[in-house]
Amino acid sequence: MKIAIYSRKSKFTGKGDSIENQIQLCREYAYKCFNSTNDNIMIYEDEGFTGGSSDRPQFKLMLKDAKSKKFQVLICYRLDRISRNIADFSTLIEVLQENGISFISIKEQFDTSTPIGRAMMYIASVFAQLERETIAERIRDNMLQLAKTGRWLGGVTPTGFDSKELIFLDPSGKERKIYKLAPLGEEIEIVKLIYKKFLELDSLTQLERFCIQNGIKTKNGLDYSRFALRNILTNPVYAVADKDSYNYFINNNYQVYADLNEFSDNRGIMAYNKTIQNKNMTNKLRDTSEWIIAVGKHPGIISGKDWVKVQNMIEKNRTKTFRRTKNTKSLLSGILKCGNCGSFMRPKMGRVNKEGIRVFYYLCELKEKSKREKCNIKNIKGNDLDNLVISEIKKLPYQGIFLSEEMKKNKNKIINTKNNFPSEIDMLEASIEYNNEAIANLVNSLSQGQNSNATKYIIEQINELDKKNKNIKKKVSLFRKRIQV
Repeated sequence: MKIAIYSRKSKFTGKGDSIENQIQLCREYAYKCFNSTNDNIMIYEDEGFTGGSSDRPQFKLMLKDAKSKKFQVLICYRLDRISRNIADFSTLIEVLQENGISFISIKEQFDTSTPIGRAMMYIASVFAQLERETIAERIRDNMLQLAKTGRWLGGVTPTGFDSKELIFLDPSGKERKIYKLAPLGEEIEIVKLIYKKFLELDSLTQLERFCIQNGIKTKNGLDYSRFALRNILTNPVYAVADKDSYNYFINNNYQVYADLNEFSDNRGIMAYNKTIQNKNMTNKLRDTSEWIIAVGKHPGIISGKDWVKVQNMIEKNRTKTFRRTKNTKSLLSGILKCGNCGSFMRPKMGRVNKEGIRVFYYLCELKEKSKREKCNIKNIKGNDLDNLVISEIKKLPYQGIFLSEEMKKNKNKIINTKNNFPSEIDMLEASIEYNNEAIANLVNSLSQGQNSNATKYIIEQINELDKKNKNIKKKVSLFRKRIQV
């Protein structure tokens, strides 16, 4: 019997529930209860990953191996090592159930072979998520306290600023360090120029062209894009904390953690909680209503009046922002590059010719943005180039080439998939039955503890399971229709 052990910890430590301690305890359990040896134990360990997300490399590998039935038992030290998220935990249990894999949490001693055991696991996962949300709330409270200080909390500094260390004595006389933003002479002058030119041009496209034509680069030495310019123009860090900026934030539902009388002395603005940060993923901006606005320790660069004017202009021009040509007939869009400067060649639509065909051209992006100052390569007739490429593809021998073999494989896969629909339906209906058992047990738990603090979370879990059943029933209906085709 193959046994899998999964361990996780948010950060490295050799104490308490460390990765090594978790694995050793799970090994001992496997030795004692399954007469296992190291040869038939598979180890999956994620260190430095939160339990609030399933985006963990070893966790994903474990799920993949579970679907391939590479092990028959999964052991973890504690339930929250697997997940602190109810939806992720439910998905894992479904995968294990579908593949006949037993799940054991040695700390809570759960047994998945009984409906009661499965229901208790769901309830425990509710409390794991409650704990995660409580931790997140504590972190947010700490962030609010830090916001009141106006300090820089770390990360990549905004264009025009550097991070400067400040040392001070706390009330107990102990030396402390904090960081604040400090202007960088040349960079901050570029920021001022960007705001000035945008107020003149009233166009991100024209501002981008101005920067390219005048050789104004980012601090990484790249040409400014509209996206990069927009980020600078909408960043509150450059605004002076004055009456105009205060009223703008209040009227647009930002969370402002300072009084109007603190918006003075020409200090700048600090915006906290701006992005959603996930490991191995690009940061995404939160809705501005979630931003935390405070008065910073750095000087403001752009007057509140001008900064607010820029925001209103950007909002007004939002419907006129640059859009790439959406043309499904341009075969080489996103592939073809300029042989002169290396920029992408984008399709631009032209007139309809005598044959009723829409003519288009591939033109260099840099050439278009700089008005031929940075690149002067000729445009290419898109229709002719695409036809030439298609003609060359047609000349390739068909039989025996990779494309032919792949098409045959896909054809067989489609046939096999259709034949597998009945077994897929059986598995889905088993999942519905399993979810119904879990709902029944959760309802039973509610009836026995009406005043429990966990009541609302159990109800949420019941609703989640019911929602899953509805989705599964839709899939069953779809599969039955396909069998009849």
